[in-house]
Amino acid sequence: MTVELSTPVPGPSLHRFKWPRAKYLLFGSIALMYAYVLWTNESFLVNSKDPEWLHISPFRAILLPHGLAAAFALFLGPLQFSERLRRKYITVHRVTGYLYIAGCYIGAPLGIYIQYFEERLGDTRSFTLAAAADATIWILATSMALIFIRQKKIQQHRQWMTRSFACALIFLEVRLILTAFSIPTAAAETVVWCCVVAAYPIADLVLQLEELLRQRARPARV
Repeated sequence: MTVELSTPVPGPSLHRFKWPRAKYLLFGSIALMYAYVLWTNESFLVNSKDPEWLHISPFRAILLPHGLAAAFALFLGPLQFSERLRRKYITVHRVTGYLYIAGCYIGAPLGIYIQYFEERLGDTRSFTLAAAADATIWILATSMALIFIRQKKIQQHRQWMTRSFACALIFLEVRLILTAFSIPTAAAETVVWCCVVAAYPIADLVLQLEELLRQRARPARV
């Protein structure tokens, strides 16, 4: 007697909705923050009649290199977290990384000087101290990232780069919070200090969540 084994014909596959990776959602949110701050706080750059030009005129010559250097760091920072760029275009990854470091080393000290200049125009000493604290932790994190990549310690380099970029984002976070929630000027110092203090903890939280998601994804791939 012959037994025929029939193989079931698979039906049409159901395509389930796949959520974007957490990293893409995070950097998408940062991109929206860029756009919001440029539109609401930095729009004077394209309006020569904006009264902000009169305010910055005493230190305009210093503000230009500070702004350009910080902009390099803010816009090139996300590229440092692209795995595809790092694997396929290692030279581009290195060049953008060194440009980010240069942006930090130039922009951070000039930011302290500009805030000190603003203190002479009426701002409080607390703002100057906050700017100095922000610049210090930003330079520290960036320097640690540079040291570890020189030693070929990729994991530690990535961790400190995450902390470094979190410090760079303080510039945007402060303006976003002050504008979106209509925070009065009297409370602006509190917002600045809170963002400075929270930079490293938030970066470490992102690192922990990333590791948790990676561990959960391993059994699924197996």
